[in-house]
Order: sequence, then C-alpha cells, then structure tokens
Amino acid sequence: MPHSILGTAVRRIEDPDLITGATTYVGNVVAGRTDVLHAAFVRSPLAHALVTGIDTSAAAAAEGVVAVYTAADLELPAHHGLMVLNPDMPRPPLATDRVRFVGEAVALVVAETKTAAVDATELVEVDYDPLPAVVDPEAALDADAPLQFPDAGSNVAAGLRSAEGGAVLDGAEVVVRARMVNQRIAVVPLEGNAILVDPTDSDHTLVVHVSTQMPHGFRAQLAGLFGLEADEVRVIAPNVGGGFGGKAGMIAEHTATVGAARALGRPVAWVETRSENLVSMPHGRGQVAYYELGLTREGRMTGLRCRVIGDAGAYAGFGGALPLHMTYVMAPGVYDIPKVGYDSVAALTNTTPMGAFRGAGRPEAAAHLERLVDIAAAELDLDPADLRRRNFLDPAAFPLTTPVGANYDVGDYDLPLREALRLADYEKLREEQVTRRESGDPVQLGIGMSVYVEITAGGGGSEYGSVRVHPDGTATVQAGTSAHGQGHATSFAMLVSDRLGIPMEKITYEQSDTASVPRGGGTGGSRSLQMGGSAVRVAADDVLKEATQRAAALLEANPDDVTLTDDGEFGVAGVPSATVTWEQVAAEGEIFAGVDEQQSDATYPFGAHLSVVEVDTLTGRVRPRAHIAVDDCGRVLNPLLVEGQQHGGLAQGIAQALYEEVLYDPEGNPTTATLADYHIPTAADLFSFQAVTTETPTPRNVLGAKGIGESATIGSTPAVQNAIVDALRPYGVRHVDLPCTPERIWRAIQAGGGDPWREPADVFGGLPLRGGDSQDESGAI
Repeated sequence: MPHSILGTAVRRIEDPDLITGATTYVGNVVAGRTDVLHAAFVRSPLAHALVTGIDTSAAAAAEGVVAVYTAADLELPAHHGLMVLNPDMPRPPLATDRVRFVGEAVALVVAETKTAAVDATELVEVDYDPLPAVVDPEAALDADAPLQFPDAGSNVAAGLRSAEGGAVLDGAEVVVRARMVNQRIAVVPLEGNAILVDPTDSDHTLVVHVSTQMPHGFRAQLAGLFGLEADEVRVIAPNVGGGFGGKAGMIAEHTATVGAARALGRPVAWVETRSENLVSMPHGRGQVAYYELGLTREGRMTGLRCRVIGDAGAYAGFGGALPLHMTYVMAPGVYDIPKVGYDSVAALTNTTPMGAFRGAGRPEAAAHLERLVDIAAAELDLDPADLRRRNFLDPAAFPLTTPVGANYDVGDYDLPLREALRLADYEKLREEQVTRRESGDPVQLGIGMSVYVEITAGGGGSEYGSVRVHPDGTATVQAGTSAHGQGHATSFAMLVSDRLGIPMEKITYEQSDTASVPRGGGTGGSRSLQMGGSAVRVAADDVLKEATQRAAALLEANPDDVTLTDDGEFGVAGVPSATVTWEQVAAEGEIFAGVDEQQSDATYPFGAHLSVVEVDTLTGRVRPRAHIAVDDCGRVLNPLLVEGQQHGGLAQGIAQALYEEVLYDPEGNPTTATLADYHIPTAADLFSFQAVTTETPTPRNVLGAKGIGESATIGSTPAVQNAIVDALRPYGVRHVDLPCTPERIWRAIQAGGGDPWREPADVFGGLPLRGGDSQDESGAI
C-alpha cells in the first residue's frame, strides 16, 4: 500500500476557487439569468398585533411589479422548520390573522427587478390592531402574560420534568446554586438565506437552488408541503457562505417563494438582506438556567438539579426543543454525578423564532455546568482544576451510560486538561495573579478553564458515500453530506487517495445536488467526517476489492498476492516488474461502489480550554491575553482542517462570552437589528489562539473520528467567563452573566458581589414526566 497521507496537514483543494471568486453561490445563479423574477417581503413593524386588513392595490400597480401575494392569495400550509416541538403552534409562511414578532413576513411582492420589488413593499398598506408583547421567557410564563396562541391557554410550547426534583440534592454536605443566563445570539453567516425556485424545467416540477446545509432534507420537506413526489423536485445547494445551524430546514420565506413561483409559473428568487437576516433567520441559545450542585466537603459531587427555561421565540420549532433535549443530554458533562434531576420548559415570546447555532444546546449545557463548578471551587476553597479532577468519569469505565441516558463511547477527560495546564504554565500564571492582587493593581489577571464533552452525529444512523474510478484513471467521490466551508472536498479526496493511491488532483468531489447524489443526511451536528467520511472509506474499500480482482486477472496472479505499490499501481508480491495502472484496470469499464454506512450511536468529543484575561476594574474592559484550546475529536485525518474548525469555533465562542447579544425593548422592537448595533468581533477584537489536539479514537466508525465543528465553541465560552469572574474574585464578585460586557463587569464590581441565585417561579410542577409518551426511546422531542 502507498504511504498513508492521513494525519498529515494537506491544504484545502476548495480554497483557490473560493479565494479568487471563481465559485458560485445562489446569488451568482440569480445574477446570471435574465428570466428570474425577484421577491421582497413586507414585514411586520410590530411584535404582536392582529392583522385586520391588507391593501395591495397600490403595490400591484407599481412599475415592474408582477404580483403581490398575501396568505389568503397563496393558501400555503403552516409548518415548522427542522423540528416540530409543538404541532399545534406552526408558523404560517405569510402571517394570517396575527403577527408574533417584528420582521414576520406579512406579504410578498414579486417584480421584474429586486429594486422594484423592494420599493413596492413600501406601498402595501397593512392595518394592525396592536397587542401587548412579551420578550422575556420567564415573564412569558406568568399567568397574566400576553398569549401567543390564545387557544393553548399559556405560552408553554412544551416542557418535561424529572421525577426526582430536589431529592437529587439529599445528603449533600454543601450545595452551590446559580441563576445563569445564556443569551440569545444571532447566527450572522457571511451569506444570508437565498433561494431560486424554477418551475419551468422540463425534467422536474421544480428545480430549487438554495443556500442550505441539508439538500435532501430540504427536498423532502418541500415535496411533503406541496404534495409532490421527491423525484419531482431537484434541490441544488451551490457553495454556501456559512450555515452554523441557521440553514437547516425550510423556513417561512422559502415556502412563500416556492408558492409564488408555482402560482406564476416563472422562476422567482429571494436573496436575504443583512437587515432581514438579523431579524428573520432563527436565533440561537436563549436559556435561563437555575442549577444546583451538591457536594461533599471534600469536593465529591453527589447530585445535580437543573431547571431550565428556554426561549422558543414566536413559534414552537427546533430552537425551543434544544433545552428539553440536547442541553438535557449533556447536563452532567464530564463528571461522575450519581443523581441528576432536570426540568425544562420552552416559552413562547414575541421575538424571532429560535433555531440552531453552532453547538445547538451543548454549549449551553457546558456553560451552565462549568460556571457552577467554578462557583463550587470558590465555595470549597479548592483549585478549580483540582475540583474537576476529583470528579472526572473514570477512563476505564467507558463505554458508559450517564444518569440522563447518554451513551458515552470513550473519554479521558484529564488528558486535555493536563495538556492545557502545561501549555499555559498554570502555576506561573497563578503566581502572577497573586502578585497583582497583593499590589492592588487595578488591572487584575483572571485564569479560567472549562472541561467539556459534547455529542456529535446524534443518534448515529447512516450516510451515503460513493467512489467511481473512470477509465482514464481519475475518480469521482460523492457524499450525502453538504459542505459550507468545512473542507469536505479535501478530506474525502484524502480518504480515497489514501485507500486507492490515486493522486488527489485526479479526484473530483460531488455533493449537494439531489439529481446526482441519490440520498444524504446533509451537514449538522458535526456529523460529516464520521458519517460521510466513513461511507466514502467503505466505498473505497469496495472499489479496491473489485480493482484488485481485475488487476489479478491482468497480471495472471492470485488476488491475495496483488497489492498497491507506493506509486499507486497494482503489483504482485515478489515480482516488482509486474504492475498495472488504474487506467489499465478500469479500461474495461468504470469501477463503482456506493454504500450507506451505519453508525450505531453518537460519538462524544471532549476537551479542555484555558483562558487568560486582564480586566481593568476601573472600566470593566476585558483584554483577552491568551486562550489555549485542547480538543479531542478522535482520530485526526487532517490537522489543518481541524485547526481551522477550532479557530472558527473559538472566535464564535469568545464572541458570545464578551460581545454578542440580541436585544429587544419591552415592546418587542429589536435594538440590535444591524451590524452597527450587533457586535460581532473583527480581527482587531481577537488575538492569537493556541489550538492543539489530543487523539482518543472512537470505536463507533471505521475512521475512529468524532466531530470537531462545534467543539471549540462549546469549550471556549465558559473558560472566558470563568476567567473574568476569577479576576474579580478579590472584589467579592461570584458571577457575571453572559455577555461579560464592560458595563456588566463594572456594575458587578460596584455591587461588591452578591449571591447569583433566586428561586425560579413554579413553572415546572405541572409538566409531563420524562420518559412518557412525549418522547421516543432516544429522548428526542
């Protein structure tokens, strides 16, 4: 066999086209056609109101306008996005009798140009009867809160509770408590939503170009909503300018655009503006958590009680389900906690509906738990690293099932922590911290850490992959995943080149077109390499078997004696002069293998992050000084790709800790609806990271690989938050909520500390018990 390239840093083969602009996005497809009509949405300026009338006549008469549609005109089905949390609370593609958040689509204008469509939206007159709004999820659960769905009788979209309640803390010698906010944040991909719907294709009822993470899933949802067979719809996802969970599933604007194109019988496109993106793309996070941790005086954890209120936004879709499921599944984290009680409720508010954002429920779980562990360390006067080590799950105990039912595959949680402490020179940092504290320096040093475990490829399942070797010796690889920046073309070509000895420059990668790739689960939950990569690897194995048989016949040798040489040719053991090339082997016809590779369950990556910050106690300003990420994603196939994912995850995780927060005024008006108000970090805001890996291969797939796309986001946020609170410890500060802005830090210092706890309102007692009819066997909602 040729020398393996796996485990080596290989430059991304996608990048030249991306860097030079020689690639294609949905917007490029739209711009390249002259037959496309353009859609623009009339959006509600009110967070909550009855719609009492819509006059579209002036808009319909405007120059260049082809049609103006309301919900009554198109009669489209109300539906949910990626996941149904409550089937009685779907979102109509265009508002019907009421609007529930600022930015909800009320009408759709279709015109010959984008400018004409946007201008005509100003001519649509909508009569609203304003209603009271509620934007805080806890306030939404009050008995007198304005109801989003009056027939439901409350703003509870869904909820589940554990039977044990507070009993999980019985026998604890010490109990620490905290109310923690994991704030709502925006996804902000470089490319917003974009869709082009063409009903004029001769081979399909609809051809849809769309910026999505899951083309086959998009096709299935579209076909189901419009009563079509799957093979009547072709979905193409060209290059996608970032997804981060925000482009999973079919949203209201997609459905309305499809409806308009079908009604007109002409191609219609909608390309989202940045302002639309910030108020209409589903937001992420958005939890208020009440956590209590019981311990012995020696620092052994005895029980964990969690009560979590999640913000569902205006409708009961995917984001509202995350606190009930993913945050629950990861609640005990890396620790041997014998008893866990977890109650959660999703509340409806007059805000943008919630969805997935990088990590989707797992960052919240890690942030809550790791913050509470630091509070416990301070209470017990223990070093935070020491307290964590006393409670790590034993590496020899894996695989194991946690008290909440997660089936961990393999883990050695002290391994990355040791490495992070070593790289940081932890003891020296603590010495510097003592010196600063003793000198009364107004700029204090903070050292924070987090140790996390997360879930990737949740539930396991299968993924499609294929390899085809052509008579000219080139190869084509397909996978049912769908890249939006991660490097699939590079990693899958590496797998095929490594197995078949075909140079990477002779390998073409195909994805994200339902007409050529027969099926696929798309990309989400960090599943691509372990699922799609494993399928490609198995398909390559099958191709190699057939090729070896053919080569043996050509060489008149026993197939058991035929191997690949370092030059990528087939040779016979002991006869170095006897070789045949791939071109010769494939001359009689291409060699193909397509497989659906199964993975029995999820995998559980883990890691440790250590953050060092300087906090100016006079102003509250935070200057990050260093951040060390040690992430373990199992076997590393390409360190360069892994490092890229770590850097991107770190940037977003640190941004959540320091800057980002979606805000509304009490009437539900978004106050962070532009990038002038919503602060995403620039290069000037960030600093050099140190991103390294440890390798603990999983036995659950042929590659030994776990996901890496979300890990650094999960580990970084609590490490930075803990570092900030650590810097403020001499001032009596026990907790600072996310994001740790200068104002919030300054106010905490002025207040001189305080207990980060108040008993939550009794909103959990009437919820259904976990394990009832509301869940399937995996615990999914």
